[in-house]
Amino acid sequence: MNATTAPTFLDHTQLQYLNTNSPIYYNPSHSLVSWCPDHLSALLAPVIAYWAFSGVFHLFDISGWRWLEKYRLHESEEVKSRNLASRGQVLRDVILQQLVQTGMGIVWMEQVPTGDAVDHLAGMLKLAHPMAAVVQWTLGEELGAQLLATRGATGLYTLYWWAIPLAKLFVGIFVIDSWQYFMHRAMHASPYLYRTLHAHHHRLYVPYAYGTLYNHPVEGFLMDTLGALVAERAAGLAVREAMFLFVLATVKAVDVHSGYAIPWNPLQMFTANNADYHDIHHQAAGIKHNFAQPFFIHWDVLLGTHMSREDMNLRRKERKAKVGKAE
Repeated sequence: MNATTAPTFLDHTQLQYLNTNSPIYYNPSHSLVSWCPDHLSALLAPVIAYWAFSGVFHLFDISGWRWLEKYRLHESEEVKSRNLASRGQVLRDVILQQLVQTGMGIVWMEQVPTGDAVDHLAGMLKLAHPMAAVVQWTLGEELGAQLLATRGATGLYTLYWWAIPLAKLFVGIFVIDSWQYFMHRAMHASPYLYRTLHAHHHRLYVPYAYGTLYNHPVEGFLMDTLGALVAERAAGLAVREAMFLFVLATVKAVDVHSGYAIPWNPLQMFTANNADYHDIHHQAAGIKHNFAQPFFIHWDVLLGTHMSREDMNLRRKERKAKVGKAE
């Protein structure tokens, strides 16, 4: 799109600014990886992230480093003695789920232009008239026109490259969280669904990182694979935006199941949905609570299924007291 179709508040200098500036995260290449189209990279990236990130926690598990002991939620021996699935079984089922999700993604994701194959200037100019209408409605016609004449290009740049992508990312996060919460809660509310599907995941009484996707294949498809694809479509994500969301959700889910409450872990600093929070759900006292995953806990709080570590310990004490009185 050339300058003749641009709105009147954008002069040549502002158009030049829009046409020559891009954010630090932007890569003009048609593919981020030369040998792999972006729509396939969006499927491979979360698998790579899963094994790389869970591999770090597995290294922690086998390292014997004493400084990690205070961050472990469970002793290593608990994993062996209390879990009902072997490491080999977990590995097999995780790989199966990743094969299913990758195959489904190949069917779902489309190859579309990326990088500088996209006319970003045209995309920004499409936003010019709606942005101008909002600015002038908010500030008044005269003051709005003055602001647009001096800062219109900056506003369009910020809107196109930052505000809209961030808004779409949070929509995607909200959809994933909502899908996971209600699907997860349904699995526990229905004895049939729990017995047939979800009990498979709870064979890991003590969660660990690479067991994150240890699910019954049907549950893995319904809860994880389908939820991510619905979020991608609902948020209207571009291919690289979808790749970022898929990787972020994967890494966050692995962290939640890691079994480590590390205070300086950034993934556990900015949200209460962390390894300690989800570990409560895997214990008998908290199995009907803390359904939210992988990002935020708003649904648990709003719908009364939130349980803190203090709540769980109090419940255990009350049960022991009742048992003592009965005896």
